[in-house]
Amino acid sequence: MVTPSSVTSRLGSVFPFLLVLVDLQYEGAECGVNADVEKHLELGKKLLAAGQLADALSQFHAAVDGDPDNYVAYYRRATVFLAMGKSKAALPDLTKVIELKMDFTAARLQRGHLLLKQGKLDEAEDDFKKVLKSNPSENEEKEAQSQLTKSDEMQRLRSQALDAFESSDYTAAITFLDKILEVCVWDAELRELRAECFIKEGEPRKAISDLKAASKLKNDNTEAFYKISTLYYQLGDHELSLSEVRECLKLDQDHKRCFAHYKQVKKLNKLIESAEELIRDGRYTDAISKYESVMKTEPSVSEYTIRSKERICHCFSKDEKPVEAIRVCSEVLNTEPDNVNALKDRAEAYLIEEMYDEAIQDYETAQEHNENDQQIREGLEKAQRLLKQSQKRDYYKILGVKRNAKKQEIIKAYRKLALQWHPDNFQNEEEKKKAEKKFIDIAAAKEVLSDPEMRKKFDDGEDPLDAESQQGGGGSPFHRSWNS
Repeated sequence: MVTPSSVTSRLGSVFPFLLVLVDLQYEGAECGVNADVEKHLELGKKLLAAGQLADALSQFHAAVDGDPDNYVAYYRRATVFLAMGKSKAALPDLTKVIELKMDFTAARLQRGHLLLKQGKLDEAEDDFKKVLKSNPSENEEKEAQSQLTKSDEMQRLRSQALDAFESSDYTAAITFLDKILEVCVWDAELRELRAECFIKEGEPRKAISDLKAASKLKNDNTEAFYKISTLYYQLGDHELSLSEVRECLKLDQDHKRCFAHYKQVKKLNKLIESAEELIRDGRYTDAISKYESVMKTEPSVSEYTIRSKERICHCFSKDEKPVEAIRVCSEVLNTEPDNVNALKDRAEAYLIEEMYDEAIQDYETAQEHNENDQQIREGLEKAQRLLKQSQKRDYYKILGVKRNAKKQEIIKAYRKLALQWHPDNFQNEEEKKKAEKKFIDIAAAKEVLSDPEMRKKFDDGEDPLDAESQQGGGGSPFHRSWNS
């Protein structure tokens, strides 16, 4: 429930003269109210004071219905509308008050304020001038004169803004419009004009902000929704683009441009959603095909090409196709050198290719832009361990297989090398010793890489046989693998 203090704060921001307090002075106004209307007015006043705005509004609705010529009822209802932030609804009530009681300067002054905020400068000036001619109080005269001066200034700035826009001086136009919109905050046309300036200046997100305000300030503003949707689309935000164009079609389902744009965005959105679902399922080849279709569907917006390549890079990396991953990730990074996702995926591909220095460099660059990313931190530590490890004994190199080799490939490579370097094949003593050492390394490589647990330890940068020898377990891999 709204508290009286919060209502007072709200009213203070809306009314320069605290209209509620003025309103309560009109208890004995000569309006010829009947008993039922008087009852609604009194109850509404109490509810308003208690901060129960919706209930107060219901009472003033009833008062207006009971006596359509009662200016106090309209005035009090306008007071509630303004307290609720519904200036559009308050304006007709204030106009009705002025029609019924021409000398009610408080209502005319407040209507002038609203018209000024809406950017209806000529109408606002007319109200302020009439206040000055109506024998106002000292405070009313001071306020009316102040607002009239402000309105004159807004007229001058508006003229300057339009001239700057026509001259294609969009920076100057924005400067003038900024000043006007500090006062004429509800002027939809001026916000749309500033949005056009922002678009021309290459600031689409600022344009979107103004157009969103304009879509709320002007009824059935399909043009604003269409422009917001196209701007989001150009930024690569297909989901928000789809949401905004749907708002346009809610207002006018036959809107040709919105409908054509809707079909394009919906098609693109469906492809992207399908691709992401395939990635979640680990179907990377199919996901790549979908993202290639995205690029064909929208070749003219570079954002979709970049984002598609970024995801294709990710798919190749996860599918352990390092050559392709490095190629596509590099294409992305040529355009966006600080793309953290592409840096991480390329680093993983470099690890598979045993290009540890390159992987470390990518992880370090990614970390500069996102130092709290745990995946980057762990990847960098792993790359550094593997680099250090590669400078010692590398079981993959001993068997001559890639880091992503399957178990069958490892066994096949081991058997071939074991036959080649079996000590019994050598008669010369020196050659036999060399073969024995070589055979021990081959056997050790096979033991580690054919055991999933030991292989994982090695892939993480730890030599499990070093740990095993420190614990005194297992004996020589030469003896363990002699008959394998």
